[in-house]
Amino acid sequence: MKKKHRRRKGNAEVNLGFQIAPMIDVVFVILLFFIVQASDIQVENAHVTKLPGTVETTGDTPTPDEIAVRIEDDGQVYLNDDPLDTPEAKNLPELAGSLNQLRESSDASKSEVLVTIYANDLARYERVVDVLDALSRAKISNVSFQAGSPE
Repeated sequence: MKKKHRRRKGNAEVNLGFQIAPMIDVVFVILLFFIVQASDIQVENAHVTKLPGTVETTGDTPTPDEIAVRIEDDGQVYLNDDPLDTPEAKNLPELAGSLNQLRESSDASKSEVLVTIYANDLARYERVVDVLDALSRAKISNVSFQAGSPE
């Protein structure tokens, strides 16, 4: 009888089939990663917001003095339609002085100063920052921005 010589298969020829165990391990590691990350998410569910409503008042409610500052495309600054300073003036001394006088007079009359800045579409951001600097020098903090030109 002839002995059959069994040939050993090489590593490349061995077909182990589809191995699912390593796949499950990878899925569990990814799942664990997302579970750990989910605990770091902060849910913001409390917003302190004051909504306008009706409140009965016993006396007169002072209305704020509204001031309009308009910035043109060429850099000219207008305070309530009156031109102040030149477009080249960076510190805007006339604007800051006028705003300071308006703030002092409103403090004397015990009313607030409300400044609305109207900047044209092509006005430079640097000029808007110059106006904001003048407002801070005049110690006016109640400032708002309005799109378009004032009516």
